[in-house]
Amino acid sequence: MPAEPLLALDGGPAIVPHGSLPTTNDAAGRTIGDEEEVAVLRVLRSGMLSGVWGTEVKALQSEFAEMMGSAHAVACSSGTAALHLAVAAVDPAPGDEIIVPPISDMGSVLPILAQNAIPVFADLDPATGCLDPEDVRRRITSRTRAIVVVHLFGGAAEVSELRRIADTAGVLLIEDCAQAYLTRETTHGPLVGTIGHLGCFSLQQTKHITTGDGGLVITDDEQLARSMRLFADKAWPRDTGERTYLSFALNYRMPELSGAVARVQLTKLQAVVERRRHSAYRLSDALEQLRGLTTPTPSGIHTYWYYPLMIDGLTHKELRWFAAALNAEGVPCVAGYIARPLYQEPVLREPTAYGGSGYPIRGRAEYPDGDCPVAEALVSERLLAIPWNENLTDQQVDAMAEAIVKVHEAVMPV
Repeated sequence: MPAEPLLALDGGPAIVPHGSLPTTNDAAGRTIGDEEEVAVLRVLRSGMLSGVWGTEVKALQSEFAEMMGSAHAVACSSGTAALHLAVAAVDPAPGDEIIVPPISDMGSVLPILAQNAIPVFADLDPATGCLDPEDVRRRITSRTRAIVVVHLFGGAAEVSELRRIADTAGVLLIEDCAQAYLTRETTHGPLVGTIGHLGCFSLQQTKHITTGDGGLVITDDEQLARSMRLFADKAWPRDTGERTYLSFALNYRMPELSGAVARVQLTKLQAVVERRRHSAYRLSDALEQLRGLTTPTPSGIHTYWYYPLMIDGLTHKELRWFAAALNAEGVPCVAGYIARPLYQEPVLREPTAYGGSGYPIRGRAEYPDGDCPVAEALVSERLLAIPWNENLTDQQVDAMAEAIVKVHEAVMPV
């Protein structure tokens, strides 16, 4: 019998030439062209770079609201700012609670602390890595004011059920859609971001569309929209003509250059999603027979910010080895996606905010190991996250599949 191919990790040749895959860190992995250049020059030549008095940001808000089928869209300076606008619109009192998932970017959590509320972590669906509605229901108390659901990697959470839970409890549902443009919960269902009370989006460098940084929030509630517009602009009600400051707020305004680029990027979004799906489906087809490995849900609802793989039967050490072996084969891959569940991070475990007081967490909340066992298992033993891109060729996807099969056979032999 022929010898098994030597892994690149052990000195063999890499299947995918290192650095050959498009990434969102350079032009090869971004869908940016002449149209964006024209938009930027249009703004520069106008002399008006401020979104307060310009036209681009206002037009972006109208166009995004129309695309999503929402009554209102509020633009801001980042995805984290978008979440802060949403949390500020909820207006929690100090010590109130907001439920969040433990696998996400910390930007899903920090706005809660900024508003002096307490993050309460609920566990996840082991198949998707998104919030488990039943565990959310168990975590609701008389202090709960909102639920933040993250549509991880471009796959939808059970957001309709979460909306029912939120409505029953009399709290607001905030959708973090930073990774989930044009994602749907079901094939013909509504877009995520429109099912909760507030839907937050990011225009950061690695997202489906980008302005480098930027954010958008959608809602059908006029009062929530007004609250967010005020919070993004120091609570200055520009529509009244009076320079006054109505409440505590910050400056999260989006500039005209970002608005102009975002408007062009919006016109490319559908094609970006379709190309990402095409490549992801091709990879899933190639991997469907691998033992112990689960690929993302297809059916036209996932939009593949990352391509997540769930692998059962590995130890913590084996999962890290699997990721290291894939990277050696030229396939970028992160074991667990994040280093640890967010509640194990120092900012929450060793709270020092607000002059070292640790407010509002110290003495009010604890985050022990084992609080969300499904999330801990995903990060430690089950989840591999592969950065995805709309500019991958079929040949590149096939090479990635070959590399994954090769490493899988080494770590999980028949």
